[in-house]
Amino acid sequence: MFDSFSAEMLARMQFAFTISFHIIFPAFSIGLANFLAVLNALWLATGNDTYRVLFDYWKKIFAVAFAMGVVSGITMSYQFGTNWSVFSDKAGPVIGPLMAYEVLSAFFLEAGFLGIMLFGRERVGHKLHMFATAMVAFGTLMSATWILSVNSWMQTPAGFAMNDQGQFIPEDWWAIVFNPSFPYRLTHMVIAAFLTTSFVVGGVAGWHLLRDHTNAATRKMFSMALWMAAIVAPIQIFVGDMHGLNTLEHQPVKVMAMEGHFDSHPDGAPLILFGIPNEAEKRVDYAVQIPKLSSLILKHHLDAPLDGLDTIDDADEPPIAIVFFSFRIMVGIGFAMLGVGIWSLWARYQGRLYDAKWLHRVAVIMAPSGFVAVLAGWITTEVGRQPFTVYGLLRTSESLAPVAAPAVATSLIAFIITYFFVFGAGTFYLLRLMSYVPENNPFPGEPKEIAHV
Repeated sequence: MFDSFSAEMLARMQFAFTISFHIIFPAFSIGLANFLAVLNALWLATGNDTYRVLFDYWKKIFAVAFAMGVVSGITMSYQFGTNWSVFSDKAGPVIGPLMAYEVLSAFFLEAGFLGIMLFGRERVGHKLHMFATAMVAFGTLMSATWILSVNSWMQTPAGFAMNDQGQFIPEDWWAIVFNPSFPYRLTHMVIAAFLTTSFVVGGVAGWHLLRDHTNAATRKMFSMALWMAAIVAPIQIFVGDMHGLNTLEHQPVKVMAMEGHFDSHPDGAPLILFGIPNEAEKRVDYAVQIPKLSSLILKHHLDAPLDGLDTIDDADEPPIAIVFFSFRIMVGIGFAMLGVGIWSLWARYQGRLYDAKWLHRVAVIMAPSGFVAVLAGWITTEVGRQPFTVYGLLRTSESLAPVAAPAVATSLIAFIITYFFVFGAGTFYLLRLMSYVPENNPFPGEPKEIAHV
């Protein structure tokens, strides 16, 4: 099945497969943990039982998603020792402590307070329960902070020196943690997590509103989800633009691949909306483009020059087509989210938010859109960094452990089979939980299940 692939390519495929499964769960749990904290705080502040119903509804879903995220993260981390031991040896002095802080955040804050959040309200009192819920939410953000610091350092390394063994040795931890791309990546990822969660919540609410638009809890979570979409989607587009400008400064080759600029443009570069990158001929076939708009977006001037991939050695180019298409998927979904947010504001203004069936249907369709956008964004980021693990300093080919291709292929097949069974079952259970109507004690005994729309 994988006979034609090298050990390096198989190891990259394995890491890509496992991280693709892993990233969707933190993206959901970060947003959902903060949503739960807001719901609990609103219930305590207002005494409105609708907020408590929603809290009890979503906390069970959060518990399953959190557990799946922990499991997928643990299996992924083992690959640093099995497939990428040379990378771990060279970069370990820098990234090891940062990843240790992430584990401490995840297990001491998230896992430590999770049990109280899930089961402790009647045992510890409302104030301590609220504190535990807030700590779980804070823990997810701290966990994301350390992981994004590690990844950002690999993209824009700073604050280090090299020793005689070729290892990256920390010199300035402030420069390492707060490396040039870190603030942009962290902000972009956290907002993406909030948007992902808002569209899942909105999709679930839209599903139930199609059957019964009078349920108070369903109406409330639909309204809250679409407020989040309407407010945060335009902020995300702005942050994404700032992130792109930062990437242009520190990783210009990645931007060339994202834009599909095989040639340099001394008098203004076009924005290629659609097309098919032809890496053999160094061009974009069937390109639909707007003249000079890329220069306006990236340099804020129509005639600003932009370098192309013709200035880069072929050995230093990332896979162009993957980066080109994944970037457009991410951006396209972002604007679709913005459209749904604007639509919801119009429906709200007309007083039809809860009986606009087409809006509810679109919300259901858009429910998984955040996951797709997060995956597309990570593909753009990680594939665009190639052929380096530490950008510009350590090549992927130099990071691989001395492993044989058949051994990596065997473990990859084992991962694929195990993941599809375990996470397939977990995803099915999550969808089943979401199919129940949010109401007082919706799950125990014989729950009320909604028929398919």
